[in-house]
Amino acid sequence: MAGSTQQTRRVILASLIGTSLEWYDFFLYTTAATLVFPQLFFPSLDPFTGTLASLTTNAVAFVARPLGGIVFGHFGDRVGRKTVLVVTLLVMGVSTFLIGVLPGYASIGVVAPILLALFRFVQGLGLGGEWGGAVIMSLEHGDGRRRGFNASWPQVGVPAGYVLATGLLTILSFTLSDAAFLSWGWRVPFLLSGVLVFVGLWVRLKVSESPLFAQVEQQGAKARMPLVEVLRTHPRALLSAFTARIGVDVAFYTFTSYIIVYITQQLDLPRSYALNAVLIGSALQLVLIPIAGAMSDRYGRRPVYLAGTVAAAVWVFAFFPLLDTRSFPLIALAAVVALITHAAMYGPQAAFIAELFSTRLRYSGASMGYQVAGIVGGALAPIIALQLFEAFQSTVAVSIYVVAALAVTAVGLAIAPETRDLDLATASADDPKASLPGQVGPFA
Repeated sequence: MAGSTQQTRRVILASLIGTSLEWYDFFLYTTAATLVFPQLFFPSLDPFTGTLASLTTNAVAFVARPLGGIVFGHFGDRVGRKTVLVVTLLVMGVSTFLIGVLPGYASIGVVAPILLALFRFVQGLGLGGEWGGAVIMSLEHGDGRRRGFNASWPQVGVPAGYVLATGLLTILSFTLSDAAFLSWGWRVPFLLSGVLVFVGLWVRLKVSESPLFAQVEQQGAKARMPLVEVLRTHPRALLSAFTARIGVDVAFYTFTSYIIVYITQQLDLPRSYALNAVLIGSALQLVLIPIAGAMSDRYGRRPVYLAGTVAAAVWVFAFFPLLDTRSFPLIALAAVVALITHAAMYGPQAAFIAELFSTRLRYSGASMGYQVAGIVGGALAPIIALQLFEAFQSTVAVSIYVVAALAVTAVGLAIAPETRDLDLATASADDPKASLPGQVGPFA
């Protein structure tokens, strides 16, 4: 049974705020890994190697995210969605705060980058458990005809977190001297996370548990070992979730992370060109992601998702030539259109992945499929792009890499069923073997 409209709005708001704070923390690190950490934690390395080392510590979080998805997904399917979401927010907030007080290499030597990587790992654990819970809480409350729209709101947390994190770092970097920014200015947004996390906790503690999970609990149908059951009963769903996400991640981190490296190191332009261009595109995504989610309620998850995939594959060949013009308006155009294509994929993605799994296994299944893909996609994308350009001295190689990843996403969509019209309460609330529309067999 769906929750009330008021409760649904409260759940969506709690998911949006909490997820925005989690992504704020996550993107603080990603942006600082290109702007600050090479000098602060890897000062003895040349700029290229230092940046590569810094991006490698950034990738540690992507390795941790599947583990976080497994651990928190297990408890989300066993204990409940709400409790786990409170814990993940605390884990992320504390680790981000500790990064903000971490001394640099000049103070404690090699211990500094080791602790930096450790705290980044803990951030990954928190985010790995966050996404599945926030999406599922929004999906499982409210009108079943608006699941794509409802589930898209936690996705808005990505551009919201990026705008907040990058915006604060940008303001500080331009209002402070380089010495002050490298010494203490970059730490302010990290320390601020310790305050913001209490806002998220206050909002999340006021929402009710998912009505579909409560139904499973009442029936005594909770899975004893959710991940084991997911692997046994939902193999195609896992494969679909994994492959459908890879290209989205590769494209996103090329458009938002590698762009900073390319503009500052290859084009020798001010970092503000990249940061401001991506900020404009991210601000536009705040509106476009829910629109794409709503469109998936009308036209289906896969058509909207595929349209974004094709558009991104075409646009990536215009993306770098526009950057090469060194004109800020054209650089902004490149980033804005790129993030429009990402919004078309990202809006329906949450509902698409979550609906592939039965209610009793949804937290574990959706988290696992989504987060494992992050290693192959998001973690490696900036590093591979960096290495490809270094090897071929051409952005065409980077564009081909993005298109290849998007082709994998298209395959993931092709092997998945359309889930827009699935009744979660009757078709999969307590039966992991329930078939989805247009699908035969135990691949719910």
